[in-house]
Amino acid sequence: MRKLCVIFGFVFALVLVGSAQAQEFHGAFGFGSVTAPSASTDSSGTTFPSLSGGLYPSFSGIFLLKHHLGFGGEVSWRASRALYGSGTSSGFFVAPYRPIFYDFNAVYGSKFGKRFGGDVMAGIGAESLRFYTPFFNCNGFTGCTNYQSSNHFAGHFGADLRYYFWGHAFIRPEAHYYVIHNNVEFNNVNVSRFAVSIGYSFMPGF
Repeated sequence: MRKLCVIFGFVFALVLVGSAQAQEFHGAFGFGSVTAPSASTDSSGTTFPSLSGGLYPSFSGIFLLKHHLGFGGEVSWRASRALYGSGTSSGFFVAPYRPIFYDFNAVYGSKFGKRFGGDVMAGIGAESLRFYTPFFNCNGFTGCTNYQSSNHFAGHFGADLRYYFWGHAFIRPEAHYYVIHNNVEFNNVNVSRFAVSIGYSFMPGF
């Protein structure tokens, strides 16, 4: 989880830097799940599991500057480990794993009356797959870890709708789509994530 803490620290640094110039800042915490194509077999006979399912907590922050334009970032991870299983004619590989998704985006956001707002976004990020082992590897930079990571660059597209149920506090259904490069562990599939977040908007005068 150390790398995840580094990501959280980076997002928090963005909050501190961006809040000085932002016209609005929307911070939120949510829960959701991912959907992806079902398990499949390629032309060589290798079977691949599906990425679908699981509970995914998430943290996100959006800064809106002038003309409703801004930037944002988020991170989401599978709360519990899943069991990865892939097989060929020569054997079968099974290991516990946890996916992590993070992205940084250009954002267009606006409010619609007093109660509603919304954002659309596009950017880049990554899928980080952690495959857990029964032993620890130690080095001077990351310390000791009991997993090996497989990281894949991803394009990200998302949209959300904010409903302000009390003052500047909102609930936000949202949808995200990750175009994952060379996602070989899952037969090169892309992933959708759907979530509901609760958050607060810091606006001028607050």
